[in-house]
Parts: sequence; structure tokens; C-alpha cells
Amino acid sequence: MKRQKRTTIYDIAQKLNIAASSVSRALSDSSKVNAATKALVLKTAAEMNYQQNAMASNLRKGNNPTIGVVVPRINQNFFSNIIAGLEEVTYEKGYNLIICQSNELHAREVDCVHALINQHVSCIIISIAAEAGSHQHLQQVLDRNIRLIQFDRVVDELDTFKVINDNEKASYDAVMHLINQGYSRIALLEGPQEIDIFRQRKEGYLKALQKSGFPVIEELMCENAWTKELGAQATTQLLSLPEPPDAIFASTSDFSALGVLEVASAKGIAVPDALGICGYSNEPFTEITSPSITTIDQFSISMGKAIADLYFQELESSDLNAEPRVVSIKPELIIRKSTTRN
Repeated sequence: MKRQKRTTIYDIAQKLNIAASSVSRALSDSSKVNAATKALVLKTAAEMNYQQNAMASNLRKGNNPTIGVVVPRINQNFFSNIIAGLEEVTYEKGYNLIICQSNELHAREVDCVHALINQHVSCIIISIAAEAGSHQHLQQVLDRNIRLIQFDRVVDELDTFKVINDNEKASYDAVMHLINQGYSRIALLEGPQEIDIFRQRKEGYLKALQKSGFPVIEELMCENAWTKELGAQATTQLLSLPEPPDAIFASTSDFSALGVLEVASAKGIAVPDALGICGYSNEPFTEITSPSITTIDQFSISMGKAIADLYFQELESSDLNAEPRVVSIKPELIIRKSTTRN
């Protein structure tokens, strides 16, 4: 079936034999158009199934109630909950969201940001991709006077509003819990150290070891083990050491921790007696694995709401020179069976 062409104001103008500008004014309820013409234009528009271009209308009025969101991966519970929290607040304010996914690729992130700029969004909310690259595209957002809010993974040198977790404290608490459960050779699965959150989590791990008088052992720290597959590969290497670890902290994600659990299960290693496992992010599956996985809840829905609230507070503020703020949300260690020895 042939697709029907979308009706424009020019189609209505042609049918009524009036200027397109008159149709536009009538549809906008302008006082420059008499009541009879307005009624005729509205009736004809309805008959022709005309739908107004809301974006064009808002741009003419100097307002576009649309916010762009760029996340590394939509299918991770943390980021999907961020979006849910955002949407809960923005919907109440009459704003729409455009969601983009970088897939952890810098070039794709740049394309997403440029597409949102071209959509004339009023704000861009972003958690940067793991792949390293220039941040010029984010500076371009600021140069165009589009509000920019960073969350979770942020570029410190960019002077923007930021909503973050206290990653260092969360990792410190996780490692201290493992130590208190009697584990003594605790391995760390790291994310890319170019990303601030993964550096902070490593710092928390190191501080807990130092606080407890444990040595820092380089061979127990595996960089870039931040997916299930990479977590499994790192675990296989760790367990083949002459002195393997008795606990593994997957500071990158619960997916990495799941990779650890799968390798341990395949090798017949008892969890938590012979090997403790702790993840990060409180993905839903961590409650139903056998054993359930100790993890860190980042309160992602609350984080999403905090991001949206920050935008609207700044939008409604009378202080045009307000300094960008950093909002820190404290994560919580969720202790489950994978680390509970005592």
C-alpha cells in the first residue's frame, strides 16, 4: 500500500487558497487572524489529518522541552534505572527524552552528541564511553549554550553539573567486608583506568588493603576485566597462579562477577568457602544466582531523579552565575551468600 504524504501547512493553504503564513497564524491562535478564518483552517486541518510539528513550533518560541541522554549501554540495569528516574521527573515537567547509546565507543558517542545538538535539545545528560578520546564534542555542547550534565563517568576538567557515586568509599567497604570474613588474598578486577570511576574503585581497594596491613600484590589486579567474558578470562588466569586468590572483587560490574562465578562453578570451587565473590551495581540477577552475589547498590533510580531535579532547579534559578554543583550519592554494600563465611 502506498504511504500517504504527511499534510503540511502549505497543503492546507493551497486547498483554502490563502497564504501559508495565515494558516500558521491561525493554527497558533494568533490575534492577527479573524475568528472565521481560524475556524475554517482548524476544520480543514482536522479533515486533512494535519499534525503540527511540535519541535518547530517550540523552536520558534525559543523553547524545546526535550532532553537528550547518552549512556554507554541501555541494557544494563544501572543505566536503564537512571533513565527511569529521569523520565519520572521530566514527564511531570512536560519534557521528553531522546535516548542514545554509545556502546562504549567514543566515535559513536560523538555522533550521538552531534545528533542531539542538531535536534536543538535544551540539555544533554551523559555518562561517557569507556573508549578513550577527545572531549571536544562536549565542549561544543557548552559553546552552544546547551546545558550539560554529566553523571557516573565524568570528565573532571569540564566545568559542568555532575551527579556521581562515592565509588572509592563503596569499594573500601566491599574489601573491608571481605577481610572481615577472613579472606586474605583478595584480587581486583578493574575497569579501564582512563575512566574516573574505575580509578576511584581501585583506590578504595588499595586503601582497604593498606588499612588492614595487607600487601598490595600486582599479580592479583587485572585491568580491563569489565565484561562477563573478560571477567571469566581474568578469573581463569588468577586461579592458575601458584598462590591463587581466595576472594575476587569485580569492581567493574556484576556481569564481571557473574563471569567469576561461572568459572568457579566449572572448576568445582566452593563459593564462598574457598572463594568469595563481590560485584558492583546490584543487577537483578545477583539475587537469583547460586549462591547469590554480594554487590553494591548505586541507587540508580534516585540518581536519575537527582539529575533531572538538578536540571530543573538550575533552569528555574534566578542566579545566572551559579557555580556548577557536584551531587554525590552514597552507594550501599548489599551482603549476600557469595561472601558470607561467618
